[in-house]
Amino acid sequence: MKKLIYRKLLKDYMVFFLIALSSSALIIWVFQAVNFLDIMIEDGREYSVYINYSLLNFPKIISRIFPFVLFFSIFYVLSKYELSNELMIFWNFGESKMKFINFILFISFFLFLIQICFTSLIVPSSQDKARSFLRESEVNFLGNFVKPKRFNDTIDGVTIYAENKDTNGNLYNLYIKKEIQDEFEITYANKGKFIENQGVPLLILFNGETIRNKNNKVTNFKFSKSDFLLKNLKANTITQQKTQEMKTIDILSCLTSIYKLKISLLTKPINSIINCTENNKINMLKEFYKRLIVPFYVPILMLVPYFLILSSKEKINYPKLKLITFISGVTIIIFSEGIIKFVSKELINNLIIFVSPFITLSSLYIIFLLKLNFKKN
Repeated sequence: MKKLIYRKLLKDYMVFFLIALSSSALIIWVFQAVNFLDIMIEDGREYSVYINYSLLNFPKIISRIFPFVLFFSIFYVLSKYELSNELMIFWNFGESKMKFINFILFISFFLFLIQICFTSLIVPSSQDKARSFLRESEVNFLGNFVKPKRFNDTIDGVTIYAENKDTNGNLYNLYIKKEIQDEFEITYANKGKFIENQGVPLLILFNGETIRNKNNKVTNFKFSKSDFLLKNLKANTITQQKTQEMKTIDILSCLTSIYKLKISLLTKPINSIINCTENNKINMLKEFYKRLIVPFYVPILMLVPYFLILSSKEKINYPKLKLITFISGVTIIIFSEGIIKFVSKELINNLIIFVSPFITLSSLYIIFLLKLNFKKN
């Protein structure tokens, strides 16, 4: 009978948690996807790049909202059980509240593993893959990224301005500035249109003039028709790998090298690791914290709601305890995210930050032991 009750409790937790997690992540992803669409259009990227890029950001959303959704799910289901007197079944069957707490800690261990897999493996890999789509894709110059009455510098080294644009894609009263090192070229045209000739993107210009400065020599010529080649031009989007996209093993290898620690499993040459520099040490420490330390707050957030079982809903202070419990959980979530700002180059300071979840978890468990007096209730 006890096993049946535990299974029902676990099922209710997981069903509510998965529904809340997936629905919340989907809503946030839709809002982000709309924002990504605007960026991709302005950047001239193809829609296939936009779809892949936005989908690969979904794991990051899940990992960010995972702790809060988990805490809220536990708090909601436990409150529901308390109000319906279902928890009384546990205690009436002689179930120890401490054994109940241990069961929750056991479950939290598996959720911790899931979260750490997301933060240290899945998310960095998906973020790097998303960045690679930008690195490997070419700008789609035939799209609608040039908007009238707006200077567009999406293309690296090129600024395009058009006074008007009709429904057929024709541009009117164009200004184009192209810069290559110390040289520059300015073109004015009455009309222009993007086309593709044998896979090569072109901007056909009509009735204009080009002014060119090369080697401090200025020349100009007028034209009735001119082809402005767009081949091999790249967008200004940052495509180099960021710290957030580095492999976790690379971050650990880099940090052990910087701090001159000798760990046999982390012997990768730092010269082969992108962003492995002294100047980037703080960013790597912050990333280390987010990937490998923050997941340890998962067991803490699962334990906090269970302060409710230390009291009874019939007691006059129960609503106050419920409010304090909820605020405590939210405060822990904010603390776990906010304390990253205090990560510094000082190893001792960081050590305090990194061990804080272990101290908190141990303290919570000791409080339960003391409150329950090691006895079955």
